[in-house]
Amino acid sequence: MDFVLLLLAVVAVAAADKLPIGYGAPEDSSEEHEPAKYDFEWSVKDDESDNDFGHQESRDGDHTQGSYYAHLPDGRLQTVTYYVEGDSGYIADVKYDGEAHYPESDEYKPPKSQYGAPDSHES
Repeated sequence: MDFVLLLLAVVAVAAADKLPIGYGAPEDSSEEHEPAKYDFEWSVKDDESDNDFGHQESRDGDHTQGSYYAHLPDGRLQTVTYYVEGDSGYIADVKYDGEAHYPESDEYKPPKSQYGAPDSHES
């Protein structure tokens, strides 16, 4: 019985050693692809969680343009508009509307000074 198991193990190792390593390059594809063309838009407005943001984008071939917005916690509206022409990468313009408001916070207060006048040892 031990001899049979040993023989099977040797055969398995020998068979595994003969498997090809790696893979070949993918075959060339002759498929023609249409230039990318799409248009989408979505938004979220949830008063309970105070979320209000959205995104819009359209693409026709190498030209992409879009914008997204978010109402920030400080009260401002951030709007980003962008475009891509060919290999230019994203060109963005960021704008903020409104004025930032920060509520008063009792969360942090500097510690009270505990320094007193030094003791005088003069007589």
